[in-house]
Amino acid sequence: MNRQFNHALPDIVNAITHNYIQSELLLGKSEKMLPSRDIIIDILNDLKQLMFPGYFSTSLVDVNNAKYYTGQMLAGLHYKMKKQIALALAYDKAAGLSAASPAVQSEAEDICCSFLEAVPGIQELLLLDVQAGYDGDPAAASKEQIIFSYPGFYAVFVYRIAHELYQMKVPFIPRIMTEHAHSKTGIDINSGASIGKYFFMDHGTGIVIGETTIIGDFVKLYQGVTLGALSTRGGQHLKGIKRHPTIEDRVTIYSNATILGGETVIGKDSVIGGGAFITSSIPEKTRVSVTPPDLSIKNEAKNDISATQYIYEI
Repeated sequence: MNRQFNHALPDIVNAITHNYIQSELLLGKSEKMLPSRDIIIDILNDLKQLMFPGYFSTSLVDVNNAKYYTGQMLAGLHYKMKKQIALALAYDKAAGLSAASPAVQSEAEDICCSFLEAVPGIQELLLLDVQAGYDGDPAAASKEQIIFSYPGFYAVFVYRIAHELYQMKVPFIPRIMTEHAHSKTGIDINSGASIGKYFFMDHGTGIVIGETTIIGDFVKLYQGVTLGALSTRGGQHLKGIKRHPTIEDRVTIYSNATILGGETVIGKDSVIGGGAFITSSIPEKTRVSVTPPDLSIKNEAKNDISATQYIYEI
């Protein structure tokens, strides 16, 4: 069959246009604009330069020009953030309110100012996260290495920014931020999760932390840990309900452990071994481990088989 695009084009156009008419999702709210993903990622990069200028700034910053540099960065951030927050607020509100309306502009200004006032506190939390990474990882050559190169630290950096905006009920932007970090690092932290101070993810790849998770202070997670919900089949009916576990202070959770459920609490000073699957609460100062299977090892040279029992030690 010899088909030509010019002949097929009208039918394709009509079919796609029909889909536009049938579902408003495809065109979105045509009278309103969504915030820009690219600009939101630029804002994250600007915040990285503001909070850690010695590592990410494109200009030399020292004690002599720090105030000028900080003021300049904050002014630029205010301009970018206010516009994106206004777009997000307007898109989420009833028809008739645009991003330029006085009510939306006023709300965006309040949120933007409150967020920028929170930046010093976020910096302080991040410095504690750096310390946690250095204290908890013998492979860390320096604290500078953690700031400059650890993907887990970048994921926490983005989370702490997004969480602040999430608490201020900013639509769209917190999720855009954390999904950007997810795509870069393989670490999925929902902006709604509550994470205490001195937090460290060793390696980090594959960690998932759900929206209603509560994590205390001095907690350490290894790669592949899931802090999730028992079931999400209830869909939107579960919105606002605590679905994810609570991890209390000074808990360590080793690789590929899965902890599920909103009523599940891992008590203080507990250690959860790798591969554990937990759906009920664990008391304080408890060690949980999984007994590994026997391994059959065949030596081709000697043609014999030996069974070795390995014991997992925490």
